[in-house]
Amino acid sequence: MKADIHPNYREVVFQDLSSDLIFKTRSTVRTKETIEFEGAEYPLVKVEVSSKSHPFYTGKHKIMDTGGRVDKFKKRYGK
Repeated sequence: MKADIHPNYREVVFQDLSSDLIFKTRSTVRTKETIEFEGAEYPLVKVEVSSKSHPFYTGKHKIMDTGGRVDKFKKRYGK
């Protein structure tokens, strides 16, 4: 493999701002912030949505009525 062409793949801590979920994983994302986690210091990435706060995973998602939308379109634009 060629040297110095691969991104820095390291352990990073992600923090969900809406639910305060914090988890450690590996990533190549660049960040200037750091956090103390499990006795060590890691780069910190703040995210707005994670599996703990996303409506699909929490069961609070809305099911779209696609049949009703098609009927509304046909009424509005004919045929």
